[in-house]
Amino acid sequence: MRGFLASSIGVTCAAALALPLTLPAATASARPAPAAEQAADASAAVPGQTQSLPLVPLAVDRALGSTAVQGLTRRDVRHFSLVGVVWDDPDAELHGRVQVRTRGSTTGKWSGWQDIETHNHEHAADPDTAERAAGRVRGATAPLWVGDSDGVEVRVRAVAESRVEETGRGARTATAEAVLPSGLRLELVDPGRAEDAPAASGARPALGARPASGSVPGTGAAPAGAVSVDSPRTGSLGAGTVAASAANSALAPLGAMELPALGRAATVRELALLREGRAQAQPKIGPRPRIVTRRGWGADESLRERKFVYTKSVKAAFVHHTASGNKYLCSQVPSVVRSIYRYHVKSMGWRDIGYNFLVDKCGNIYEGRAGGVAKAVLGAHTLGFNTNSTGIAVLGTFNTSKPSVSAVTAIAKLTAWKLGIYGMDPRAKTSLKSGGGNLYKKGKNVRLNVISGHRDGFATQCPGGLLYGRLGTARTDAARLQGR
Repeated sequence: MRGFLASSIGVTCAAALALPLTLPAATASARPAPAAEQAADASAAVPGQTQSLPLVPLAVDRALGSTAVQGLTRRDVRHFSLVGVVWDDPDAELHGRVQVRTRGSTTGKWSGWQDIETHNHEHAADPDTAERAAGRVRGATAPLWVGDSDGVEVRVRAVAESRVEETGRGARTATAEAVLPSGLRLELVDPGRAEDAPAASGARPALGARPASGSVPGTGAAPAGAVSVDSPRTGSLGAGTVAASAANSALAPLGAMELPALGRAATVRELALLREGRAQAQPKIGPRPRIVTRRGWGADESLRERKFVYTKSVKAAFVHHTASGNKYLCSQVPSVVRSIYRYHVKSMGWRDIGYNFLVDKCGNIYEGRAGGVAKAVLGAHTLGFNTNSTGIAVLGTFNTSKPSVSAVTAIAKLTAWKLGIYGMDPRAKTSLKSGGGNLYKKGKNVRLNVISGHRDGFATQCPGGLLYGRLGTARTDAARLQGR
C-alpha cells in the first residue's frame, strides 16, 4: 500500500487535554483537581479484562442442526459491561440473529433479550494492508453496551439465505443451508475504572511534534504540577475545563492557526499578514473544538501497537454509529470508549481502536486511534476508504432513534476544524480511490461527499437512517464555522 508513513514512535501522555471551543482571551492554565477527587481517582484504578467463552450447540435446538443454533445458558461470570460475539474468519458473515440477556450486578435482575447488530465486518482495515493481513483479525458483531453485569445468556441462530440463480430454464430461487461461522465465542469486556498502565517505555513525540508549552525538551513531560482535568460534559451546555498535554504536542498552541502548506503553526507575524490580506489566501479552518484525549478517557496504551501509520491527507470524513445501543449516561462514556477500544484490539485483533474520533449524545468529542488528532492517522472504520479519510463514530444506534442535536453539532465542529486543516470544504465533493469493498471494486476512483456516511462507501445500514439524514445539517454548519 502506498501513501502512508509508518514510524515506530510512541507518545508519552503526561496530562490530558481538553481543547477550547473558541479562542481563549488569555492563556489557560491547568486547574488542579481537588485532593478528594485525586484520591478517588487513584483508588479507582482497576485494569480492564476480557472473558472469551466458546459457544456450544444448544440442546433444546439440536433438531435444527448443531451448527445452526449455538449459545450459552444462564451463567455467573466476572463483572463486564460490554458484550459481543466473534468468530475465526474475518471475511465470513454471520447470517442470523444474535441475542443476549444479562444480569445487573447491583440489581440482581435479568434484562429482556437484546439484539446485537451482526453486520460489523464493514468496519475494518482495508484489504491488503498490514493490519488486515496480520493473521489475528477476526469476524465480529458490533459491541453492545449493557452496563455493569455479572450474569449472561446468549443465543445465536443462523438464518438460511435465499438467492436468485440463472439456469437454462430461467431464474430460480435457491436457499442456502443455515450455518454459522466457525469458532464462535462470546466476548465479555470489563473496561476497568481507570487506565493504570504506564506509557510505552522510550516513547517519543510523534513525527514533527512540538513539545507542549513549558515542557521539558526531549521528554514530552508536562510542566510541573500539571494534572489531568479532562471531564466530559454531562449536558449539552456543561462546563468544560482546559489543560495542557504532551499527548497532543503535535497540535498548534491553543488559539493558533494551523498552516497545512507549511506543516506547522502560524507565527504571530504570519497571522498578522493573513489578517491584513498580505499573505497567501487564509485557510478556512473552524475553531478547534474541545477533545477528550486518550489519557482523558483512560486508554491503556499497552494494548495497542506502538507504531503509528499515516496517510497523505484527510480528504473526507466518514460518519458512523457504533451500534452499541443508546442506554448509556454521558458520565459513563469513558468506560464505553475503553470497552470498544479493548473489543477492537483484544477481541477483533485490530492494532488500535478503529475510529479516529468518537462523539457522545452530550456532544463530547473523544480522541480515537492514536497518532495525533491533527494528523492524517490511518484508521479502520470504512472498509475500502480508510486512506486519506477520518472516521467519526457517534456512540449509539440510530436506525430508529434520532441522534441528539448536541451530537450533530459536535460532528459539525469537529469536521470544520479537522477538514479545514487539510483545505477541505465540508459542502463539497472529493475523489477517493477504493481499496476494495462491496460497492466499489479496488482501484476505482469514487466521487463522495467530503462529509459522507459509512453507507456511501459500503453497502451497510451504518450510520443508521436517522443519523444519515442529519449529515446535510452537519455539512452546512461545518461550512459556516469555517467562514464559508
